[in-house]
Amino acid sequence: MESTRETGRVETPQDFAARVSLEFHDIALLRRALTHSSYVNEYTDAVEDNERLEFLGDAVLDFLVGAWLYNHYPEMREGELTRMRSALVRTDQLAEFARQMELGNALRLGRGEEEGGGRTRNALLCGAFEALIGALYLDRGVDYVASFIEPLLKPAAEKIILARQEQDPKSLFQEWAQSLGYGPPHYRTVSASGPDHARVFEIEVWVNGTLFGRGSGHSKQAAAKAAARDALQKIGQQ
Repeated sequence: MESTRETGRVETPQDFAARVSLEFHDIALLRRALTHSSYVNEYTDAVEDNERLEFLGDAVLDFLVGAWLYNHYPEMREGELTRMRSALVRTDQLAEFARQMELGNALRLGRGEEEGGGRTRNALLCGAFEALIGALYLDRGVDYVASFIEPLLKPAAEKIILARQEQDPKSLFQEWAQSLGYGPPHYRTVSASGPDHARVFEIEVWVNGTLFGRGSGHSKQAAAKAAARDALQKIGQQ
C-alpha cells in the first residue's frame, strides 16, 4: 500500500493551519502536535512526538468544556454536567472533531502506522486533536483555544442531549449514579396485584441504600422504567 508520505499528500503544518484558519506564532509547536510516535521512531527529522502535548491538551479540554457547559446550561445539575463533559471529551467525540477539520491529512506517521490505517483510527485522531489543543494553549493562550473549540461544542452537545432524551431511563439513571461514584441502582419489586391477565407490578429503585423512585406497570420491565423515570425527575434530570 502506498503511504500518504510517499505520495506527497501529507499537508504541511503551515497548509493545515491556513486551511482551518489557525494562527501559530511558533509553527514548530503545531508540527510537534501533528507528529505521532511512530514517525519519530522511523524518521530523523523529528525529535519529539505529540504525547506530552496530548497530556496537556486533555487537561485544557476538561477545563474549557466544563466551563462552557456551566455557562451555557445553567439548568443542569452537577451530575448531568459531569456526564455531558465526559461525552464531549470522550475518544469518539474528539476523533469526530478531528475528522471535521480533516486533521488526519496533516499527521506525520511512520510507515507501519500509515499502512495500518492510522489516519482514520479514533484513538490516534483523538490524541492528535488533544495535542493540537495543547499546542494552541502554549502558543496562543486559553482564550484563543476557547474561541477555537466553542463552535465545535454547540452542535455536538445538542446531538448528545437529543440522544439522551431518547435513551432508556434505566440507562440514564445508572449513568447518573456512576458519574457520582455510586453503586449500580437496585430495583426491588414491592407488590404485584390484579388478575393474571392484567397484573400490575410496583417497583422501587434504590442506590446506596437510599430510595430514589417508584413506578408501576403491567410488566416488571415497564415498572422498573417508570421507577427510573420517577428517580430522574426527582433529581432534576428529566
